[in-house]
Amino acid sequence: MNFRMIKILPLFLGGILFSQHNADSVQMKQISDEILVNGTAYNNLYDLTKNIGARLSGSQAYEKAVDWALLKLKEAGADKVWKEEVMVPVWVRGTESLKIKTADGKWKPVNMLSLGNSQGTNGKDVEAEIIVVSNKNEFDALPREFVTGKIIFFDYVFDQRFINTGQAYGDAGMYRRSAASWAGKKGAKAVIVRSLSSAVDDVPHTGMMRYDADDTAKIPAVAIGPAGADELHKNLKNQKVFAKLNSNCRMAGEKLSYSVIGEITGHTNADVMVVSGHLDSWDVGEGAQDDGAGIVQSIEVLRAFKKLGLKNNHTLRVVCFANEENGVRGGNQYAENISKKNERHIIAIESDGGGFTPRGISMVMDDSKREEIRSWRKLFEPYGIHDFDLKYAGTDIEPMEALGVPLAGLVVDSQRYFDIHHSAEDTFDKVNRRELLLGATTMAQLLYLVDKNWK
Repeated sequence: MNFRMIKILPLFLGGILFSQHNADSVQMKQISDEILVNGTAYNNLYDLTKNIGARLSGSQAYEKAVDWALLKLKEAGADKVWKEEVMVPVWVRGTESLKIKTADGKWKPVNMLSLGNSQGTNGKDVEAEIIVVSNKNEFDALPREFVTGKIIFFDYVFDQRFINTGQAYGDAGMYRRSAASWAGKKGAKAVIVRSLSSAVDDVPHTGMMRYDADDTAKIPAVAIGPAGADELHKNLKNQKVFAKLNSNCRMAGEKLSYSVIGEITGHTNADVMVVSGHLDSWDVGEGAQDDGAGIVQSIEVLRAFKKLGLKNNHTLRVVCFANEENGVRGGNQYAENISKKNERHIIAIESDGGGFTPRGISMVMDDSKREEIRSWRKLFEPYGIHDFDLKYAGTDIEPMEALGVPLAGLVVDSQRYFDIHHSAEDTFDKVNRRELLLGATTMAQLLYLVDKNWK
């Protein structure tokens, strides 16, 4: 046995690993420099939000966004760009109003938004006494005769104790999604929910609700802002309060629409790496953080790969998903299509938490791949990326989990996101250029390492 070789071998292998680490560090710095200095994501976001704006699936504005995304992917240097057909639901908001009457007998307007996919009042006034409950247990305890003919106010407060505001959003989310079904089954006329918001302002936030398949009465559902909810609850403590709701929102069937896809073909391997966001937004605000940011970041990743001549081994594909907000039709259709084509994906990452400062990478994948990404922690530390513990991936890419695709999500500082999420406050001016570009940098760096190390 050559003991001299045994002593030398660890030093030799350590030198190789150090050299690889150093080369990766240099390349990651080049990616960062290119995006932070020459990145086009911020200008692209301005164009998307100011020249198109809100773009709910099924709307004319969304169709304009489809053409916009095709153009931007071509400008970024994609080898191939195409539209993927998807049938999407069409929901129309129309005019709407909510008024509250207390003991003084005067009707007072309240800031409100109908929840997405809700049925309206067909333009007629629906007037009834308001009954407040703080949670589902309180509601379940109410006898049917106490609920019938009333408007139920679900005043479940966004829990400020969660440091990760996404946890608070998940905790409160069932009230937006399902309150109308719960109340409708007991004969209520409508529901009001406290907005899923971390803010203390009077801005209402919309978002998708749904009716159960066995709902015979599809009652209207609206949201009011945190300050409005506080005032309403205060009034209900010592007097009867009545509401008058008038709304024209409705479902208007389905229509053919599109996700938009662009890619740089892999040089040595046909397997796919997806980087993605969703192109649609709610019909209020400009859809800047949700999810214009994720769209322009994903396009920026492709642009940086092309500009730096990285010659990706695997195909790098940008997917601008349709209909995340009120149906996830784009994500489901994409997963179905790649399954039919037996198209192997080695990773899919989504940015749908806003263009805030990146903090880490969440993962839904097997332990071996999770640990390999964690082993790159030192490479990410100079960029402030340290959180590799969360097990969550974006809504659009979740359908690929059943196909065995490793999933990842860009983790950002979440403290301001739910102040503006799904509201008229989600506008371009809420986005910081440098934070936006740092998010694109993180995703590009991750895909560089995956492309180099995964087969």
